[in-house]
Amino acid sequence: MDTLENSLKKVKDILVSEDVITYEFSSAAGKKLALVYVDGLVDKAMLGELVIKPLAAEKHDFSAKDVRSVLAFPEVKECAEISDAVNEISYGCAVLFIDGDELCFSIRLTKPPGRAVTEPPTQVAVKGPREGFTEDLKVNCALVRKRLKSENLRLDTMRTGRRSDTAVAVCYLDGICDKSVPEKVKQQIAATDIDIIADSSYVDRFISSRPRSLFKRCSTCEKPDIFCAKLCEGRVGLIVDGSPIALTVPYMLTEDFQSAEDYYISSYRATILRFLRLIAVIVGIYLPAMYVAAQLFKLQLIPFKLLLNISSSVSGLPLSPSVEMFLTLFVLEVLNEASVRMPKYVGLAISIVGALVLGETAVTAGIVSTPAIIIVAFSAICLYVVPDLIETTATLRWIFLVIAGSIGTFGIVLFTAFLICYLVTEQAYGVPICAPFSPLVAGDLSDGLLKRGMYSLKNRPASLGSKNKVRLKTKNRG
Repeated sequence: MDTLENSLKKVKDILVSEDVITYEFSSAAGKKLALVYVDGLVDKAMLGELVIKPLAAEKHDFSAKDVRSVLAFPEVKECAEISDAVNEISYGCAVLFIDGDELCFSIRLTKPPGRAVTEPPTQVAVKGPREGFTEDLKVNCALVRKRLKSENLRLDTMRTGRRSDTAVAVCYLDGICDKSVPEKVKQQIAATDIDIIADSSYVDRFISSRPRSLFKRCSTCEKPDIFCAKLCEGRVGLIVDGSPIALTVPYMLTEDFQSAEDYYISSYRATILRFLRLIAVIVGIYLPAMYVAAQLFKLQLIPFKLLLNISSSVSGLPLSPSVEMFLTLFVLEVLNEASVRMPKYVGLAISIVGALVLGETAVTAGIVSTPAIIIVAFSAICLYVVPDLIETTATLRWIFLVIAGSIGTFGIVLFTAFLICYLVTEQAYGVPICAPFSPLVAGDLSDGLLKRGMYSLKNRPASLGSKNKVRLKTKNRG
């Protein structure tokens, strides 16, 4: 039998921080007890009401086997070793020690600091649910359960990170999802050996087949309605504790051109918006490069009247077209970083000063031309139409600009061909990322760039290989 003092000393030898609180008290029968918990991670009000009061009022002598009946609290777990008790305390539980008993009990009354469920900043919708994921894993899993009340929903929790011991929930619908995908995801998470998993982007890198690729392999979302819809299509979802951004695999490139609002508005409007996003991304990537290539190598690409206006604007400039565009893009990226990193109101002032004062002054001083500023500004606006692809598209814009300034239109065409060949051969968990266009899957085209009515989406995407193909059964229609 271990005394209470020895048990507490063993815990204190491991957890020496001052925020680890030890509260010793006695029952009405004189039994010595102690609670150990981390200050700030435990709900103290519930701890006093549901644990301390019943134990302190107990008039009969009791042992470890009687604790559950005294507390009548569902989330009580036995800990046979001090190491298990230390882990439970680190996770935010309160651990109860009883004088004369080797067993101790973990009581899950965790209440870590966190923000409320709000609308995510990057996936704002005019129509549809406003709820977004938070940094709390339990809250996020509850938001998923709220929408998918199916017995086939699986939420398998794993832990990764040597020092952070971060919880990762692997979510999928049994019977709909291809079983090989969640198993492969779990294997890759289990093989991760790193000190800390600070965000879901860490997991994204480790479960990707090509982590150094310019194109991502996992789709990201901040809204539970999008997440649940993707699970119902046959995908696997990943929710990481401490991150408001969930991941889904397999990933297809068309996902980033779709929006949750597409399914809440008419199919005609949704189709127009999807093509608008595609055109905007293409314009944002190619416009600066084509402008430079046309000035340096192919003037006939520019209409004659427009060419006269451009010539009058660039006459007398000390910089070549490629250097001018590089300088303008560089200033844009600096302003973007400054506005994001600086405090909110100062960042707004920096954006106004940079856009109006600096731009106007540069044109007046004859350092850059008006067309260059217009093209760079419009290119930036176009790329942010699809924010989930901004990392890839912004990098491609720089690459195309370098090629245009050195080789011209031939280089742009050549690199475009290489890019297309690369994309059509890439896969994510056995699914081509360019599906349903390459390879062509006719049944999935109704929800690719084209958005047809809900009654046309009877089957799940064949590209994902789900055995349960039917998702819409029309009964007594009309």
